[in-house]
Amino acid sequence: MIGIGIDIGSTAAKAAVVDGGGSVAWTCVQPTGFSSVDASERLREALAAAGYDVAADDVRVVATGYGRVAVLYAHKVVTEITCHGTGAVRLFGDHGTVIDVGGQDTKVIQLKSGRVAKFAMNDKCAAGTGRFLEIMADRLGISQQQMADLARIGEPTKISSMCTVFAESEVISLIGRGEPRENIARGVIESVVSRVATMAGQAAGAPYYLTGGLCENAYVVERLAAQLGSPVTTSPQARFAGAIGAAIRAQALN
Repeated sequence: MIGIGIDIGSTAAKAAVVDGGGSVAWTCVQPTGFSSVDASERLREALAAAGYDVAADDVRVVATGYGRVAVLYAHKVVTEITCHGTGAVRLFGDHGTVIDVGGQDTKVIQLKSGRVAKFAMNDKCAAGTGRFLEIMADRLGISQQQMADLARIGEPTKISSMCTVFAESEVISLIGRGEPRENIARGVIESVVSRVATMAGQAAGAPYYLTGGLCENAYVVERLAAQLGSPVTTSPQARFAGAIGAAIRAQALN
C-alpha cells in the first residue's frame, strides 16, 4: 500500500509519499496561496506528474493541516498534532520534544514511547511564528536568509512587544533612529527564538527536534539551541514532518 500525506498549511502546502517498503519516496512543497482547495489540486497534479494516482486501488490519502478539509480526494483527515508527532517519530525517534514553527502557529509536542503525550500551541498571535519573520524581513527589505546572515554579525537589540503589529512599529522606530540593520535583524530573530524556547521549555525537555519551515535556517536552529541549553536536531526533510506523518497514517488505512 502506498500512503500519501497532504499537509495544507497557512503558507505552504506539502505532500509526501511513503512507499510499500516504508520509505519516503517523494516530497513536494508549494505556496498555499488564496485557496486551500486550489493548493490541494495543484499537489494532486504534481503527484500525477510524479507517477502517483490518488485514486489508484493501492493508494490511500490522509490530509492534515490548516486546510485539511479542502483536500477533497483524501480518504481521511487527521489532526496536525497527530501527524506531526507520527512524522517526527519516523524522522528522529520515539522520545523528546518536537518544536514545529509554522506560518501562523507554533506547536510543541511531547513524545513518549512513540506517542504524543501532550502538546501546546500558539495560534492566537503571529509573534513567534514564521509569518512574524516574513513580515519583519519585508520591513527590512531583505529575505529571511539575508536576515539570518545579518543577525550573525549584529549586536542584540531588544524588541519587547508581544504583538506583531506593535513589534513592527518598534522596528520602524529603530530604522528611523538609524539602528544598523544587522542589529535589528538580530533583535527580530532573538524575539522569535525566545518565545519558541519559552513554549518548548514547558515540555518534557531534551532531546529537542525542530520541524517546519525554519528547519533549514541554521542560525535560528543555533540560537534556539543556545536558548534551550541543549542541541536541537533537525534535517531538510523535517519541514515535511506533517505530510510524512499523514502518509504513514494513510498506509494503515484499509
